[in-house]
Amino acid sequence: MELTIEESRKSSICEALMSFYKSEFDEDLSAFRAEQLVEFMLKQIGPSQYNQAIQDARKFMSEKLDDLDTEFYISDDL
Repeated sequence: MELTIEESRKSSICEALMSFYKSEFDEDLSAFRAEQLVEFMLKQIGPSQYNQAIQDARKFMSEKLDDLDTEFYISDDL
């Protein structure tokens, strides 16, 4: 699975990465290298994080549906 992000979002992440690199390592990171790092992270970490987010959302929705079943349960005794 290949994940993509909007160019504006990618640019924002690259700027943040360049700023982080400068403050933490006191070195400049070129825009080209920052973009390459973002692309690498998307390929390496992106799919597992995406899948985890889907699992978390499914669990959340399942719990909410279980709550609805409990909340709106109608007894057969009526």
